[in-house]
Amino acid sequence: MTGETSRTTTESPAAQRLEHVNVIVTDLDRTAHFLMTAFPDWRIRGQGGGEWAGAPRRWAHVGDDANYLTLNEFRLPAAARGRHRDLQGTEPGLAHFGFEVADLDAVMARLEKAGYAPDHQGEDHPHRRNIYYVNEEGLEFEFVEYFSGKPEEKNLYQ
Repeated sequence: MTGETSRTTTESPAAQRLEHVNVIVTDLDRTAHFLMTAFPDWRIRGQGGGEWAGAPRRWAHVGDDANYLTLNEFRLPAAARGRHRDLQGTEPGLAHFGFEVADLDAVMARLEKAGYAPDHQGEDHPHRRNIYYVNEEGLEFEFVEYFSGKPEEKNLYQ
């Protein structure tokens, strides 16, 4: 098997992780600012431009060395940009990004200092606390802090 890499057919559950999500935004800078305010250790890892499907595009990878979001901004007239799904609606599409954080109060304080207000609190739960924000882009972000490391408690559905 010259030049081939051998792979096992089974991988441990810890081997899978979500590396990144690629999303189209109308204002890359504002969305990047929101994310880097929530996560001060995140940065623009890389960025570039070019064309995609015949439209001029600007992109950036915003995150840390392990995880990131790819933000794509198409330079189109406002009327041609499209829209995000209605967060109160039932049409297919992205509902929200969910981030586990170690200190929800610290995230909320950073966002508040930068002028971001929470959209709504999550439901009361004995083993977690969560809050939702909707940025200027219309994207919803959930931040959750768990008070237990036990999956059966973290994932307790009421």
